[in-house]
Amino acid sequence: MECLTTEIPAEVEDKPVEVKDIAKNAKDTEEPAVENDKEEPEKAGEEFAYLERNEFTSEIFKIEVKNLGYFGIGEFKKLLRSTLKFDMTKIKAPTRKEFAFVCFRSQEDQQRALETLNGYKWKGKVLKAQAAKASADPLQKRRAAEDQESEGKPKKQRTAVEATCPLSHIPYEQQLKQKSEEMSALLAKYTQELRRINPRAKPHLDKFKFEEVLPSPTVNGYRNKNEFTVGKNSAGEVVVGFRLGCYSDGSVEVAEVQDLPHLPEQAKWAARSFQELVRKSKFLPFNPDGNVGHFRQLMVRCSSATGELMLVAGIYSSNLSEEEQIQLKQELKTFYEEAEKDAPYKGTSLYYQDVKHREAGQTINPVEHISGSTHITDTIQGLQFRISPLAFFQINTEGANVLYQKAIDLVAPTKDTTMLDICCGTGTITLAFAKHCKKVMGVEIVPDAIKDAEFNAEANGIKNCKFFTGNADDFIKSMVREALYEQEVGKPVDLIAVVDPPRAGLHHRSIAAIRSADAVNRLVYVSCNPHSAKRNFIELARPESKQYKGEPFYPKSAVAVDMFPHTTHTELVILFEREPKTKADEKTQPGQEAAETKSEATAEAVGGENTASAT
Repeated sequence: MECLTTEIPAEVEDKPVEVKDIAKNAKDTEEPAVENDKEEPEKAGEEFAYLERNEFTSEIFKIEVKNLGYFGIGEFKKLLRSTLKFDMTKIKAPTRKEFAFVCFRSQEDQQRALETLNGYKWKGKVLKAQAAKASADPLQKRRAAEDQESEGKPKKQRTAVEATCPLSHIPYEQQLKQKSEEMSALLAKYTQELRRINPRAKPHLDKFKFEEVLPSPTVNGYRNKNEFTVGKNSAGEVVVGFRLGCYSDGSVEVAEVQDLPHLPEQAKWAARSFQELVRKSKFLPFNPDGNVGHFRQLMVRCSSATGELMLVAGIYSSNLSEEEQIQLKQELKTFYEEAEKDAPYKGTSLYYQDVKHREAGQTINPVEHISGSTHITDTIQGLQFRISPLAFFQINTEGANVLYQKAIDLVAPTKDTTMLDICCGTGTITLAFAKHCKKVMGVEIVPDAIKDAEFNAEANGIKNCKFFTGNADDFIKSMVREALYEQEVGKPVDLIAVVDPPRAGLHHRSIAAIRSADAVNRLVYVSCNPHSAKRNFIELARPESKQYKGEPFYPKSAVAVDMFPHTTHTELVILFEREPKTKADEKTQPGQEAAETKSEATAEAVGGENTASAT
């Protein structure tokens, strides 16, 4: 897959230094922005030149905290934010290490943290704190290392096809066979680890079955969303395409995308037209080596159902005045109005996105509608879905039809089933399940996605659904309580959960909430990155503990769907079932539990959950 621009230099090994050294190297954060006609900062070739820019002051005011023990990062954050009231910008904690780095925006905050944490007693440990130096810029570090190499043999340049579609050179049947073998090997490692962690899982794992990877109905041109980077190729020409590597690996080269088999022609045209605009404009292409320039990226969404094409121009505005931003927005609007007169495709929706260093607490880069419609529409499982610029939607529309149907087939819902969709996005899975269930509920942290989900439910005439805006960790228990509150007394509870989280998987708090919800007995886990999700699979099936209360969920069956032909990625769907409690453990029947929970849940289920709305 393409590697997106990384603005903050990736971390290398941090080493402690004295406070006086930090103070000596600290730069004035009030310096004016780089002028537009300067393509390179004065010290762009130095590994620490980026510290002169006011986006990275937190790297200057950094401390190292030692002797933590094998802490949970969440607990450490709680100590710093809630107990000690520190205003830090980020925490960097290497896995399974007894130290962490904490960054601040000012020397005053850094000094207060040093004085407080050095000698502080926490969880039976006496903490040690000292100042730490900033990390080196990985791009400049690599360049310096290459300059020192005695043999200056030129390296073979990767192509865009090699970087993004490494399997495109082999027949599709062979791609599927290779992915099936890799997925079987991953699941074998998972089950082997689970047998070791939870011996009670053995009889369940002996029956666990994995089907082969199912093919995508569309092999070429299937991507309905792409994020292109503005940069330069090996010849120094301005191009709009995909990165050939990541900034953290010391690479900023961009290659054109016209030969990539997984992109639709609409998306290729969008990249070409934006490239033409950037080359003609007085505004400069963004350069991460110094954070200069303006045109940074282009996000393209297209619909195979309607032919609609959404363009979201990502602009780095730190080097622009308000007047210049207005000029650039007008330039975008005028260019596409004129370009589309004789063009083979037409942009039906145009947005401006302010893409720069995020402020503390900011999770997304804001977008501003410039012209055309505000959304595009696509179809999955016979349902129409409105899609906003920042909402999640499966990138392979026809593949999603197969994926969702397999999820439905695995869990086999009935008209007595209530389904909880965790990380529901625009409600695609929620609404696909709706016609098979008594009721469906979804939760998503992105407000615009929930607005889309509500609109989609109404547009498709679906009444048995409800959506919540917020963090899944906070809503799982209340969604379960609402389902139990509405359950008819004496009737068996059939409550299932479906999770389709981001690539990194669910937070352990969400897993703990699902585990503790005794009424949920079946769970479908949809993962676009099974390697990362394996941690969640283990957490679901661990023996009951103080952290993970409730009987474990064991894998019953799995199927993979090739949502990403020509790449190494595969979407995996696993059905988990909770081990039934023994009679000695059963304190209440499901119907009794529903009745007992009814009065307790009333306040939360009826208007007390800060829901986005009920549909």
